[in-house]
Amino acid sequence: MAVPALLFLLALPAQPSLGLPQQPCVPCCHLAWPPAAPSSSAPGSDRGKWVLLPHVRPTIDLSVLKGEKGETGVRGRSGRSGKEGPPGSRGLRGHKGQKGQTGPPGTLCKHSSAAFSVGRRRGLHSTEAFQAVPFNTELVNLHDTFDLVSGHFLCTVPGVYFLSLTVHTWNHKETYLHIMCNRQSAAVLYTQPGERSVMQTQSLLLPLASGDTVWVRMFQRDQANAIYGERGDLYITFSGHLVKPATEL
Repeated sequence: MAVPALLFLLALPAQPSLGLPQQPCVPCCHLAWPPAAPSSSAPGSDRGKWVLLPHVRPTIDLSVLKGEKGETGVRGRSGRSGKEGPPGSRGLRGHKGQKGQTGPPGTLCKHSSAAFSVGRRRGLHSTEAFQAVPFNTELVNLHDTFDLVSGHFLCTVPGVYFLSLTVHTWNHKETYLHIMCNRQSAAVLYTQPGERSVMQTQSLLLPLASGDTVWVRMFQRDQANAIYGERGDLYITFSGHLVKPATEL
């Protein structure tokens, strides 16, 4: 009979709870999981126990999924140049370099100016019929065109020149000089013998060609010919300068 079995079940004592919360039966299509927060549950409810459980999130190790290193790609175009920066500080001086090779010879420099001014600090007596006057004092000698020993000026810039000769005469002696252009007399400076010595000057404009020479010559006749000079003062001078070159005439 089934009645005794039913009575046996009713006679069994109540089993203690296993500690699992009692969830209401909910249809699968309307799951309400995880349970609501403790504040929304009734006091004394076991839903709070589910909230206190750790929330487990799965992690993926990306290094395991990383593939092999690919090949180097094609280099792209260079970008635009940036703005110039401020200049840096000056560096240390470098070592002296080696001497370079000698360059080719250049063209001769063409001077457009010429001038000379020379003097003599000692007197001079003529000893020959024709005698060049040498000089021993150089005042101006552009481009070294005047030779003091020979007393000759060499023209390197053709044109019109201004020439001037100044001397001091000697007492009781004749003073007879020529301003020479090559072998021709261009001007004469003459003073008769006298008791008093005087300063005499001769000047002129003279056209000169390249290679012409200008100098002073003493001319001796039948009496003494001399010019006076001292070591301290300068009494005898011979000067010349280019007034206008031939290219501008």
